[in-house]
Amino acid sequence: QVQLVESGGGLVQAGGSLRLSCTASGRTFSNYNMGWFRQAPGKDRDLVAAITWSGRSTYYTDSVKGRFTISRDNAKNTVYLQMNSLKSEDTAVYYCSAGGRSSGSYNEATAYNNWGQGTQVTVSS
Repeated sequence: QVQLVESGGGLVQAGGSLRLSCTASGRTFSNYNMGWFRQAPGKDRDLVAAITWSGRSTYYTDSVKGRFTISRDNAKNTVYLQMNSLKSEDTAVYYCSAGGRSSGSYNEATAYNNWGQGTQVTVSS
């Protein structure tokens, strides 16, 4: 298993920005596709953004396209989620997740089975 630790969450006003980080340990980071999920109270955990092990391909759910950017630095075992133009509906716990290259398509939630502890993002309107 790969261990994942998220950081960077917090309270921000609508229109503001946050950058989430997730650092991995325990396995070779470049063997994993990486995803960011979020879960709002009373709702399912949804895939927000994903990136392939090489960083060459990225995926975004429609509601964050043009506002969020996922990136990774394999030398630092870290994946990032830059969130701009934040809205109140972005409020959620954000989770980092890793999926093995053979676990399925990187842009499908079912491909991910290693989870961090989550970091709270609260956007005030």
